[in-house]
Amino acid sequence: MNEAYKIALKQNQYPTYILSDREAGSRLEVVPERGGIITGWRVQGQDILYLDAERFANPELSIRGGIPILFPICGNMPENLYVHQGQSYKLKQHGFARDMPWEFRESSVDELASITLVLNSDENTLKVYPFDFELRFTYQIQGHRLLLKQHYSNKSSEIMPFATGFHPYFQILEQNKSQLEFEIPAKRSQDQNTKETQPFKNRFDFDRDEIDVALFPLKRNSASMTNPVQKFKITLTYTDIFTTLVFWTVKDKNYCCLEPWSSPRNALNSKENLVYLEPGESCEATVELSVSY
Repeated sequence: MNEAYKIALKQNQYPTYILSDREAGSRLEVVPERGGIITGWRVQGQDILYLDAERFANPELSIRGGIPILFPICGNMPENLYVHQGQSYKLKQHGFARDMPWEFRESSVDELASITLVLNSDENTLKVYPFDFELRFTYQIQGHRLLLKQHYSNKSSEIMPFATGFHPYFQILEQNKSQLEFEIPAKRSQDQNTKETQPFKNRFDFDRDEIDVALFPLKRNSASMTNPVQKFKITLTYTDIFTTLVFWTVKDKNYCCLEPWSSPRNALNSKENLVYLEPGESCEATVELSVSY
């Protein structure tokens, strides 16, 4: 056991695992019961993530903050409906994984601080997504890096299509948004509301009440957002399963979201960039977040 790393369990409103790298001044909070979510990540005493504590405390509301998990869809679908083998199913925005209790499986403090959570299909998921699955996610912190390692398994007797992603809320003060600098390797942006597509020039109009754009195709596996006022840079690195980045923010809110998605909105209907797993097959993916000063 490396004494630089520590994991503690606190009984807040929900059992909360606290992972820490004391030498790097890094601290991660994970709440399995509330959608397997990362609720906080602090580096050198600075909160990297935003969290709306009131929404988090209300289990009837979706969480705004932390790093929600998106599965088996990203975004929404017209009337929340999709068709599989001639039958209609209803899935709400971003799917169900972010609303379900995940199971704590194991933790480690050997070479880094690590925790593994598991989510399995059940009778409720089968009503809206007719596939047996197992998701196994491992969160790791080391230094100023946070790794989100994912393992997706199809336990069905038929091919399983899905989309997956993350929705990190980075804490950016509203008055600093216009100063942000971006390096996002996308050729085009599409407004999620108007569906208007245009060339992407690595900037956003922060005078708008809301920015919600999909960015694609991606020319490389990393993107970054630099905050020159607060003097830090966040770099997002992702494996090839992630084909789209989504940028979302709302005026007068202290967050900006830069989200890796495997597939665009409505992919269960359009089939665009869906992931397909054969019966008994598994696949892996990784997203890494790093902070530099």
